Amino acid sequence: MKLHVLIEQDEDGMYVAEVPALPGCLSQGTTQEEAVANIKEAIEGWMEVMESKRKIDPTQMIEVLI
Repeated sequence: MKLHVLIEQDEDGMYVAEVPALPGCLSQGTTQEEAVANIKEAIEGWMEVMESKRKIDPTQMIEVLI
């Protein structure tokens, strides 16, 4: 799965990462590399929570490229 991640440096120098396609999926790090590693972990956690809320039938899923 590919997701767009926005990374911005805040006024304190921290790197904040956000996934616009996943509401509320945010993380941060002291370096850009740390922010990327942390957002990957946050994405995995976000997906686990969402899957536990709603069981998805894989036969009902398709992939769409834009």
